[in-house]
Amino acid sequence: MFSKKPKSFVGLDIGCSTVKVVEIRKEDDGYRLANFGISEPITDAVVDGEIMDRDYVAKTVKSLFQKRRIGSRAVVSSVSGRAVMVKRITMERLSPEDANEAVLWEAEQHLPFEIADVALDYQILESNKDPKLMDVLLVAAKREMIQAHTDVIKQSGLSPVLIDVDYFAIQNALEANYDLGEDEAVALVNMGSELTNINVFKAGIPLFTKDLSLGVRNFVETFERKYSVEPLKAAAALRGDWPDETQVTEVVAEVAEDVATALERSLAYLRTSGDVESAGRFMLSGGGAKLPGLVEFLTERFSVEVEVANPLKKIIYDEAIFNEGTAEDTAPLLTVGVGLALRDS
Repeated sequence: MFSKKPKSFVGLDIGCSTVKVVEIRKEDDGYRLANFGISEPITDAVVDGEIMDRDYVAKTVKSLFQKRRIGSRAVVSSVSGRAVMVKRITMERLSPEDANEAVLWEAEQHLPFEIADVALDYQILESNKDPKLMDVLLVAAKREMIQAHTDVIKQSGLSPVLIDVDYFAIQNALEANYDLGEDEAVALVNMGSELTNINVFKAGIPLFTKDLSLGVRNFVETFERKYSVEPLKAAAALRGDWPDETQVTEVVAEVAEDVATALERSLAYLRTSGDVESAGRFMLSGGGAKLPGLVEFLTERFSVEVEVANPLKKIIYDEAIFNEGTAEDTAPLLTVGVGLALRDS
């Protein structure tokens, strides 16, 4: 696509609440966060991961690039939500040359939508010890969703390099920043405004993925109803601006019960399939990662280490770049963007 490889790529995370851009450069001593930006709220322009108002989102992306003076035009973006499927299947072992047609047939049996309507990719994994069987990771996304992202990027005057999947971008960001053991199963929980992505992986292989139609908005709405306050006050309370911390943590625990149940079911499935006995570490990212009491709730519920992931842990950056906040507060919001920007840096 390029006659000369650009010095940096920009990760473009089009979320249900805001647009995030992350520019990372590769330097002699490692990766550097060159720039980042977070837009104003884009209410209802993106619903459940699907872009509903392309013109508005494109205008927001273009404005963000201009405001943050991001020079690179090469963009890596990602999709998530109900129009995306990631599934690991087991089938008869075939040579790579013979696998394509068989994988397509198998995929058609598992897809929740017509195969003609999706862009499909797959990777043969080396995880099955049976010489007669092989594991295949299927990744499918509706073509119209991918086209919407591509159109928005082009309409913003940018060049789409790759459309990834949120699950993989998050995993990529954390694998680049943490020394994870080969035998360590990790549960990633990325909580955005309307969606929560769950990805349990081990040795770089996603074992279970799921999108929940639940996000920060659900916590805000529950607090709003329970204590009869305005949305802005409810949102502020969930950022820690409320006199009674117990009331906040009780709401967080109440809503987070659905997340915990989904995690329990995913781990139970993995135990039954023989993939893992349990996840040794839970890592939280996204706008909901630092909800008051969430880490404590999950720690008590699962009796494992739960932490807010830092996608900038090994990334070089100047503190001055966070002139409107701190790296600690901002980093969880940038997880998808960092993983995307690292894709081809």
